[in-house]
Amino acid sequence: MKYIIALDAGTTSIRAFLYDVAAAKFVYRAQQEVESAYPHPGWVEQSAEEIYFKAAYVLSDCARVAGGSVAGVGVTNQRETVVAWNAETGEPVAPAIVWQCRRTSAECAAIPKEDALRIKETTGLLPDAYFSASKIRWILQNVPEARALAAAGKLRAGTVDSYLIWKFTGGAAFVTDVTNASRTMLLNLRTCAWDEDLLAYFGIPREILPEVRPSDAVMGEMRLGGGNVPVAGVMGDQQAALFGQACRSAGDGKITYGTGLFLLFPTGGQPVFSEHGLLTTVAGEVGGKRTYALEGSVFHAGSSVKWLRDEMGLISSAEETDRLARSVEDTGGVCFVPAFTGLGAPFWDPEARALISGITRGTRREHIVRAVLESIAYGARDLTDCMKQDSGIPLASVKCDGGASANDFLMQFQADVLGIPVDRPVERESTALGAAFLCAIALGLSDESGLFAARRSERVFVPSLARDRFDGLYAEYRRAVARARSN
Repeated sequence: MKYIIALDAGTTSIRAFLYDVAAAKFVYRAQQEVESAYPHPGWVEQSAEEIYFKAAYVLSDCARVAGGSVAGVGVTNQRETVVAWNAETGEPVAPAIVWQCRRTSAECAAIPKEDALRIKETTGLLPDAYFSASKIRWILQNVPEARALAAAGKLRAGTVDSYLIWKFTGGAAFVTDVTNASRTMLLNLRTCAWDEDLLAYFGIPREILPEVRPSDAVMGEMRLGGGNVPVAGVMGDQQAALFGQACRSAGDGKITYGTGLFLLFPTGGQPVFSEHGLLTTVAGEVGGKRTYALEGSVFHAGSSVKWLRDEMGLISSAEETDRLARSVEDTGGVCFVPAFTGLGAPFWDPEARALISGITRGTRREHIVRAVLESIAYGARDLTDCMKQDSGIPLASVKCDGGASANDFLMQFQADVLGIPVDRPVERESTALGAAFLCAIALGLSDESGLFAARRSERVFVPSLARDRFDGLYAEYRRAVARARSN
């Protein structure tokens, strides 16, 4: 069996990558776009059935190319998104509530401070609509079918990995891994088991949630390409990217530029709790060893560029932004704050809204495009400053991946704003690579050292020596953030 398929069930698309284990490279990719719906301000939904059917399609496409030589399927996924379904029929009882959705913001904000502190001490997370717990509670409170099925013991609820694996295995495996479970706001970080007190607090029956397993577990078997293939190795997308970037030691950091921006910073075998608005999360459990990380999330990065294209009509493609940003010396005083659905770390302000400031009669689209790209880099600066304060360990460099990492202007500006090198790998699909690595380890086809040795740098962006200039630009951005905030 020559190949592994890495399934990456992301927010905007479902992709499957055919990975040649012997050659240590991807040889084929299949992709299907996923639509999101916005039925009310701040709400974000997707069709769970669409996610499943498109996942099945891209897997079958890769299996066709592999010609029956598939050793296993590794899974990585958008994390906090919630699906609830009928255990007898497999039919979703409601649309999937996407991680970006803010429908439960008010009830999360109403959680008393002492309860919020207990949630943080238990889960490493701050009470927020971002995480899964309030989404599951919303479904139980607002979907009559969900309540009836839960009462009858026939409701299943979980993150996208749980739903897909349940479907792939014909209902035989109702599981998740520790990284996905750690994003629900229901997992005890120290025991990596569902916390009974929090389940009671949110009114969520334990029976509707999946079994929590190590990241490198064999989860079950699925029918693929005319045979049975193990589903082995599961990680949330950001942890999978960390794994694929070979960031395993305290001080190694990676930034993924996707729909949002996500910075993860491993802290070792014990959780480190942030005093600056960052999250504590499980980095993975591989080979019987559990590791933790600090994480910061900016809700909108690539989605801001998509907004420029789809809603504003200022660009025709994301690739165009590099040229447009370089065509002007600076933003002409324009600042952009991407708070379309509030601000994530370190502010956690769900009522903040996006803002463009500094517009004059001389402002052109190039200035606005550049300001949007610069805002992505400033969001990463917010997070790195907090991580240094929390851990006492400065980042010496950062590894980058995700779609926007292909933008040379952004990567150079990122290095300049952070004041450290930004290391871009040859293989930029680090999330899928992490899932492929994990599957190979789970099936005994390779070990960590051999896989991590395969990572190679394509380019390292070296920061400018003009620190005062970039510190000043960042200070201007922070003043714009203050104006965008609700308090």
